[in-house]
Amino acid sequence: MPQFSYKARKRSGELVEGILEVPDRSAALTQIQRSGLFPLAVTDVKAGAMPGSTKGAAKGLDFSSLLPQSMRAQMNQQRKPKLQELATFTTQLANLLQSGMPLTVALNSMTHLETKGIPAQVSRDLKQEVTEGRGLSDAMARQPRVFSDLYVNMVKAGEQSGSLVQVLRRMAQHVQQVAAVQAKFKSAMIYPIMVICVGLGIVAFFMFFMMPRFTEIFQGFNIALPLPTRALMGASHWFLDYWWLLGLIIIALVILIKRFQTSAAGARKLDEWRMKIPVFGKIVQLNLFSQFARTLGTLLQNGVPVLTALKITEQVMPNSLIKEAVAKTREAVTDGKTLAQPLAHSKLFPQLMVDLVRIGEETGDVPGALNNLADTYEGELQLALRVMMNLIEPVLIILMAVVVGFLLLSILLPMFNLISHISTGGGGH
Repeated sequence: MPQFSYKARKRSGELVEGILEVPDRSAALTQIQRSGLFPLAVTDVKAGAMPGSTKGAAKGLDFSSLLPQSMRAQMNQQRKPKLQELATFTTQLANLLQSGMPLTVALNSMTHLETKGIPAQVSRDLKQEVTEGRGLSDAMARQPRVFSDLYVNMVKAGEQSGSLVQVLRRMAQHVQQVAAVQAKFKSAMIYPIMVICVGLGIVAFFMFFMMPRFTEIFQGFNIALPLPTRALMGASHWFLDYWWLLGLIIIALVILIKRFQTSAAGARKLDEWRMKIPVFGKIVQLNLFSQFARTLGTLLQNGVPVLTALKITEQVMPNSLIKEAVAKTREAVTDGKTLAQPLAHSKLFPQLMVDLVRIGEETGDVPGALNNLADTYEGELQLALRVMMNLIEPVLIILMAVVVGFLLLSILLPMFNLISHISTGGGGH
């Protein structure tokens, strides 16, 4: 009877190896799964021991495994995938595993599936690492540009609990929710940015193209120019003569702002300012609170220890004030305090979050409370974005009307004076 060597993991995460005498590979997989193990690799011992045989040896052959680790790492240097691309990759892997495929077979199949933003080499490297006996989370940790600490720790929790498929599906859902919030935020910014760019383009057109020509016309006639025209002509002359100085000022400001942002005090001040700015500050806060609740809730829901979950949440938060508050919360929880106490003490998180987390601790469902909070804040964020757009649109329209009106007035007033001057018989050249 054929013999098959296998590598598998217990629910505790411990690696197990052995040899089975069964009729075929499918029977080997069935027996391993009935033993409560998670199969990683199953190999025909006889086929693997025949160096001259191409049958069986060619199956699943991975030429990338012949490359040095440094070269494979260099091949993996790529752009960070978009959230939606990562969600697609995660969903595909979950579907393959749920169909009953062993992990190595599923990863091998992933190399043939089209996943935009994540090249097939990523799946090949994961398969090679898992075949060598490493866990999937350990293999993913070696590719930080693709898989974040949040992703890796959730996969590790799924491996340890024996619920990898469910964890992958939750991770895909989490990534999709974060991507949806970011997409709504970006789409809300498109309109005002376009209007501002159009306004700046109109002003630049008048300054560099229209005004110099009208200036030549007006200077040929002995007429008094109105104040708006003189102001616009002066600004146009300044821009034409000292455009290089304006460029230097802009470059200097960009450098100063960048340096200010890179300093700890500067970054903290900017984060504080973003949270307090009228109208926009509320949107920033809602986005941060929903991200905090969603990340921490997802980690706790998938069995990640609370201290590890708080550490990962601290790392992924983009605001330094929230980072500090989460770090202090982690220290307080380490000292034996509940989660709600340090959140309330920070005076940064809203009272609703503190109260619901406290209730979640009393009922033993903190992840549920945090996920409900995330849903609440994401709903409020969508409403706040609509309100902001309803406020910004009329303001931008009025601002554009004022700018264009001033430019037209600066041109038309002297033109009327010129026509009146000519019709009354005034001198020209």
